[in-house]
Amino acid sequence: MKEKDLKTFNRYTITAALPYANGPVHIGHLAGVYVPADIYTRFLKLQGKDAKFICGSDEHGVAITMRARKEGITPQAVIDKYHHLIKDSFAQFGIEFDVYSRTSAPIHHETASEFFTHLYNKDEFVEEVSEQFFDEQEQQFLADRYIQGNCPRCGHENAYGDQCENCGSTLSPEELINPRSMLSGATPIKKETKHWYLPLDKYEPWLREYILEGHKDWKNNVYGQCKSWIESGLKPRAVTRDLDWGVPVPLKDTTGKVLYVWFDAPIGYISATRELAQKEGFDWKDYWCKSDTKLVHFIGKDNIVFHCLIFPSMLKAHGDFIWADQVPANEFLNLEGNKISTSRNWAVWLHEYLIDFPEKQDVLRYVLTANAPETKDNDFTWKDFQARNNNELVAILGNFVNRALVLTHKYFEGKVPVLGALSDLDNQSIEAIKAVPASVTGSIEQYRFREALANAMELARIGNKYLAEREPWKLAATDIEATGTILNVALQICANLTVVLEPFLPFTTSKLRAILNIPKYNWDSLGNAELLAEGHQINAPALLFNKIEDAEIEAQIAKLEATKEANAAAEKQPLPLKGSVTFDDFGKMDIRVATITAAEVVPKTKKLLKLTLDTGIDTRTVVSGIAEHFKPEEIVGKQVCLLANLAPREIKNITSQGMILMAEDQNGKLQFVQPGAPVWNGGTVN
Repeated sequence: MKEKDLKTFNRYTITAALPYANGPVHIGHLAGVYVPADIYTRFLKLQGKDAKFICGSDEHGVAITMRARKEGITPQAVIDKYHHLIKDSFAQFGIEFDVYSRTSAPIHHETASEFFTHLYNKDEFVEEVSEQFFDEQEQQFLADRYIQGNCPRCGHENAYGDQCENCGSTLSPEELINPRSMLSGATPIKKETKHWYLPLDKYEPWLREYILEGHKDWKNNVYGQCKSWIESGLKPRAVTRDLDWGVPVPLKDTTGKVLYVWFDAPIGYISATRELAQKEGFDWKDYWCKSDTKLVHFIGKDNIVFHCLIFPSMLKAHGDFIWADQVPANEFLNLEGNKISTSRNWAVWLHEYLIDFPEKQDVLRYVLTANAPETKDNDFTWKDFQARNNNELVAILGNFVNRALVLTHKYFEGKVPVLGALSDLDNQSIEAIKAVPASVTGSIEQYRFREALANAMELARIGNKYLAEREPWKLAATDIEATGTILNVALQICANLTVVLEPFLPFTTSKLRAILNIPKYNWDSLGNAELLAEGHQINAPALLFNKIEDAEIEAQIAKLEATKEANAAAEKQPLPLKGSVTFDDFGKMDIRVATITAAEVVPKTKKLLKLTLDTGIDTRTVVSGIAEHFKPEEIVGKQVCLLANLAPREIKNITSQGMILMAEDQNGKLQFVQPGAPVWNGGTVN
């Protein structure tokens, strides 16, 4: 056993990724981060461990300002709306944070400013002047997401400066063809600006030791992504940006500059802990600066780099903090076979679920845990949701508990019967109770929550099988003593289920404890086959779960189908008009009539055609993303309109000399913009 495995921790700091306060929480967030984090924290607290569960809303950055522009409100109005919606949804769903703060809070601005200033005073930053895109009309520097243009890979007209959502390519604003500002529609210029950078390359040797040597026990997806980034060579990363929303840079002459959200947000864990410490009267530094504290980050795979490479480098640069002992990042959860998309409303939103399925929080917690994307992307379907509820929660767990309770009331007036002579089957069930702690504890400590839930549910399966095989309802008339023994064992299983399922199904275990008339036992009680004393009075039975009917599921599927139809309809709507241009601006474009003389598919692509054009002046090559709309042989001989003075660009190692003008019809098919009658090649479009 490694030395680090023998280490005893006196306290635990558990963080869950700060959700952006620009929209509600959906099931992908829950499965990837918040349900496993809540399970782990509840497990620790049942053991009596000193654990703080930290989270809050991430309220800065471009995502917030984009939502504000879209809704026509202020960024503050956006974060106030979604912070409270998210916080209330978490609380109703049983995610028990010790503190749920927000990065707009004064204590966070203070903490983040102090952190930046500390690093600045230690000369940990590199100051650089660079050219970035700037909107002259709006007098504002543009974040990557505020720039759109034509994708250089597939030709999609509305690719963002950081990604093309059509082909999935990662981009930079410099790669976009015909870039335009999303604020004004104008073509942005390059303008010099000064920023501060964290030199990640400086910490590369330390990160190799900390992660590649010290944490080979991390999940494969986490360790592998870290290894890939480190071995590719780390580069300095800007910690400030030009924006009017965020934590102001605490230096002179920096008006209009804020801390970059990736730098600002993880400090939110620290500021939230400080906020909690002020309320509860403890020293926050115990949970962030002492070596006998275990720090665990629960995140999705898209946050691995930030939590495993960048945030630890920030903490190392500061000098006073501990680093994460574990980062059990999950993969993604898809919905009905498609990637969850907040922008396309392709999601199951938590606040809507709580309305549509009242008092069924634990059903969703169960399904998301049983189908958790721990090692690969998994899929949520409403049919599977229904099947797991009806076939597992109702037919196994609920059925077993209800039979044990009903029979106890029927034959023993609701009192725990005397344990008499034990048969082999009785002993096997008692041994199953005793074996539960080791199997479930081991799985949770290894962050295998899906496996842990299966092991916990196995006790209910054993109980169900036990009653089916022993058939106490048949023995009652001839052997009441044996009947009592069977029900005693069954009730002990029920009592143990209130402990082992507490981290996973807290609403259900609370209900079952009330029926059994017992307190909330700690984890050490798990495995005790004598939790209920003989003669203990239990209360009237009540169903733990109800079947979910087909109509309820069909309604949810219909809602998703309506979303599909709405998205399809929206995609056919005309784009909003761009900002005004002058006649001189238009006059700069040289649009000519040309004839396609040859066409072929660009190798290893699905969307690109290589076109040869006769412009009447020269013969040139143009790469166009129209292969999904036209076969090469059917467009040879067509006259088209060509933007002839567009700067040449390399696309798939082919120099593209211009752009074909296209329009999209109401069915989403591209059509050529072309003369109504034959025109000589080289004719100008005025």
